[in-house]
Amino acid sequence: MKIAIAGASGRAGSRITAELSRRGHTVTAIARNPEKIAALPNVTAKKGDVHDQAGLAALWARHDAAISSVHFLASDPVKLIGAAKQSGVGRYLVVGGAGSLEVAPGVRLVTTPNFPAQYKAEAQKGAEFLDLLRQERELNWTFLSPSALFVDGERTGKFRLGTDQLLTAGDGKSWISFEDFAVALADEMERPAHIRSRFTVGY
Repeated sequence: MKIAIAGASGRAGSRITAELSRRGHTVTAIARNPEKIAALPNVTAKKGDVHDQAGLAALWARHDAAISSVHFLASDPVKLIGAAKQSGVGRYLVVGGAGSLEVAPGVRLVTTPNFPAQYKAEAQKGAEFLDLLRQERELNWTFLSPSALFVDGERTGKFRLGTDQLLTAGDGKSWISFEDFAVALADEMERPAHIRSRFTVGY
C-alpha cells in the first residue's frame, strides 16, 4: 500500500513509519524537519506543515491511506480532517490519546480527579478531535487510542485490543509501547476492523 504519515519524526510516528517500512509498504513520511526522519527502505521523507490544509492534502493525495501522528495542541483537527477529505485518500487513521477513553460508563479518563494536570489540555483536545470524527459521514476514519502510559519499549506483537474503555493489566497498570502501538496500527491498516470507529490497544 501507499501510505502517507504526518508527524513521521515523532516518537509514535517514527515507530509507525518503521513498522510500515518493515512490512514492505511505500511510505511518504512528512515532518516539519524531514532531515529528522530515519532513512528506511521504501520511505520518502517530505517537508510538510500540518497547519497548511491544502499543502497537506496535496502531500496525502494519491495514497491509499493517510495517518495523523501529531500533538493535538500543535495542530487543528478541522484542518487535518479537511486535508484528509480534500486529498481523496481511502482511509484516514489518527494516533489518538487515552484521555477520551472511558473508566466507567460515560466517564472519560480526562475528567477523573487524578488525571495529571500537565496533560489535561492535550487530552481534552484529543477528545474533541474524536468527537469531530464521529460526526463525519464521508471519511473512512479510524482513531487508535493508546493506553494511559504511552512509552518507549519493545516490539512484542503481544497486546490486547478494546473499544472505548481503558485497558488495564492484571496489576492495574495501563500501558503500551510505541513499538506495539505501531504494530496494532499497521495491522488495522492491512486488515480493517474499525472503520469509522475508535479502538484502543494495551497490555
